[in-house]
Amino acid sequence: MFSLDGKTALVTGAAKGIGFAVAKRFRAAGADVIITDISDAAEIAADIGAQFIRLDVSREREVADCFRELAAQQLLLDIVVNNAGIVPGDNFVLTEAGDDDSLRGVFEVNTYGVFYGLKHAPARMRDFGSIINTASLAAHLALPGNSQYSASKAAVVQLTRTSAVELGGRGIRVNAVCPSFIRTDMGGGELGESMSEELTALGRIGELEDLVGLYHFLASDESRFISGQVFNVDGGWTAGVSMGLMSKYREFE
Repeated sequence: MFSLDGKTALVTGAAKGIGFAVAKRFRAAGADVIITDISDAAEIAADIGAQFIRLDVSREREVADCFRELAAQQLLLDIVVNNAGIVPGDNFVLTEAGDDDSLRGVFEVNTYGVFYGLKHAPARMRDFGSIINTASLAAHLALPGNSQYSASKAAVVQLTRTSAVELGGRGIRVNAVCPSFIRTDMGGGELGESMSEELTALGRIGELEDLVGLYHFLASDESRFISGQVFNVDGGWTAGVSMGLMSKYREFE
């Protein structure tokens, strides 16, 4: 396991799902961890020996206050994971039927939340640190009825690349992870299961254990020459047409 001894990490949106799994892995690797979420996660943070700060990433003032609190504690970060995200309340609605409130809400969390993290975190980071942004397979792949979420995550990809260029002089690496459906409250369910079985090369939905290793690697010094990159963790979905789908249209010997 890549050691994170002596490092301090902040993970947003970490009350459950991907964020909590990443925070738990970082703690197991030796890092001191601060988790943030709009929901109360003090108890689960304590369970893994982490600190909790309540934070709505869509509000810049709260993000700035979070980093001021870290400054008051004289904490410097080595790792920042901008992970907090939401899906639209009316998920899978065609663009023509979309509304401004839904679009704005998705962008405020998924895009502005990452932007605010990238804006305020570097001042509280040591040189040669690592920032990891959670984007999505939807940033690359058009899914009917998913334009709001897809656009919000596509913006994260370009924020990642731009920040990698801007922060490279300090040795701070910035990368993005683009999961497909992962078995969580937000990304699993019957739809995620069935689409993953048919459309991924591996023929199954992703598990948290399939994902957290990449975050761990990108947080560690082993990835010290990797920056501005976007990593798909999708079971081979974007590699091409799956055998499961193709076999519906032709037989193979």
